[in-house]
Amino acid sequence: MALTSGTRLGPYEIVGPLGAGGMGEVYLARDSRLGREVAIKALPDALATDPERLARFEREAKVLASLNHSGVGAIYGLEEAGGHRYLVLEYVQGETLADRLKRGAIPLDEALPLAKQIAEALETAHEKGIVHRDLKPANVMVTDEGRAKVLDFGLARSAESVSFDPDSPTLASPAHSPTIAGVIMGTAGYMSPEQARGKIVDKRSDIFSFGYVVFEMLTGNGPF
Repeated sequence: MALTSGTRLGPYEIVGPLGAGGMGEVYLARDSRLGREVAIKALPDALATDPERLARFEREAKVLASLNHSGVGAIYGLEEAGGHRYLVLEYVQGETLADRLKRGAIPLDEALPLAKQIAEALETAHEKGIVHRDLKPANVMVTDEGRAKVLDFGLARSAESVSFDPDSPTLASPAHSPTIAGVIMGTAGYMSPEQARGKIVDKRSDIFSFGYVVFEMLTGNGPF
């Protein structure tokens, strides 16, 4: 669902693109009813009619709606326009943790509060029985006030439903590449060993990814 500046989706007017990945395209928009900026997440045209991707999209909306925490990007609604569905999300001003790490390791007194905030957001999800499955610096925003917000629950599942075919191939793309259809879902480098092997995962897989992220925050490099 490629959108251009000035396109209107109900009360939302597209301002411009914010980013794109395997789980969707994200745009900055203006909410004319409430006078605020929001983020609009839409599926790419090639995936907009894929039943599996649509189901995952709706699942992400329900997951976000169940998580009321300052460390998780909020959802305002699941809307439809022109035969396409899109999520209306909180617009978080700042930079991704991945962009912050391009400038090198984060000082300890700055890294520890961010790590604590990420852990608290994950704990909230885990208490709801939700596994993120794709925690990485690119999915964490550091706000202009210096607070961490965990984003992109596009791969999140309830813990009891997360299982894989043990014969599935392992994702072999670089650590920052998007998810690829037909292989194990996640991002190589940040996945726990059990997730990479196609085993059943639970919150411990997120904890592994969290440890990797914290290591990278403190050293500027991954542990492996």
